[in-house]
Amino acid sequence: MAITGVLRPGHVRLRVLDLDEGVRHYRDVLGLQEMGRDDQGRVYFKAWDERDHNSLVLREADEAGMDAMAFKVSDKATLDKLEADIQAFGLSTERIPAGEMLETGERVIFQAPTGHFFELYAEKTDVGNGMPYVNPEVWVQDQKGINPVRYDHCLLYGPNIDQVEKLFTEVLGFYTTENVLMEDGNSNLAVFMSCSNKAHDIAFVMHPEPGKLHHLSFLLDSWEGVLKAADIMSMNRVSIDIGPTRHGITRGTTIYAFDPSGNRFETFAGGYQTYPDNHRITWTFDQVGPAIFYHDRQLNERFLSVVS
Repeated sequence: MAITGVLRPGHVRLRVLDLDEGVRHYRDVLGLQEMGRDDQGRVYFKAWDERDHNSLVLREADEAGMDAMAFKVSDKATLDKLEADIQAFGLSTERIPAGEMLETGERVIFQAPTGHFFELYAEKTDVGNGMPYVNPEVWVQDQKGINPVRYDHCLLYGPNIDQVEKLFTEVLGFYTTENVLMEDGNSNLAVFMSCSNKAHDIAFVMHPEPGKLHHLSFLLDSWEGVLKAADIMSMNRVSIDIGPTRHGITRGTTIYAFDPSGNRFETFAGGYQTYPDNHRITWTFDQVGPAIFYHDRQLNERFLSVVS
């Protein structure tokens, strides 16, 4: 498919309780590359195969969680158009000037009906992936830790997910790949949406508290990479939530764990490719267990209730 408009997830701005612990976790255990620090005390990271300067930004705060998730758009004209469309949808926007984040252009920020803040931007410095653009090798040697390919998606908890689905599909150009129904068989418990041909770039679960982060996810190359991630987490005494296992939704393989501040993160591999003309996949409430954890076909309470 031709990807236009919103291109992909660009970065997530995350709050941690102890910045030094957070840096050690995401740099040394997860294996992201530290790219810089700004005069606000924020620390910037990228995964090895990402070309743009940053995809994760940490700041120290009294409460863990997500400040905002950002998407990169194709150009400045698209940024202007989407801002106008968001305003026409009934949401207010704010322009954040270029340079407020390191190596990042002007951003448009808005609050979705679920209470989460989202950003759109068109420009970020291309720093490459450690290999030349002419005659490269196939991967960079001597990488640290789990070493994900890229930041992949977020799953977010909040109210009004039908409204947020409308915002993302009718305004931002996403399409729904999968949904999970409530017990009534009509309303949605969860929606999974894509702006590309990935199984999902963003997902929402109905939750009474607004603005909550369930997890941020990093892509690995293979199921073997997920198993190695579990080994590295255990070696470093990372608190593992569940896995390694497999999802019914998206068909991806996964392990979930917590950073030192209690933010849940996922290392994820696989998942199917999809297109906007594909029929969405629907899961009924009685099959939520295998939808989320296909192997043991049941949920654990912590996975459902612990958010940041």
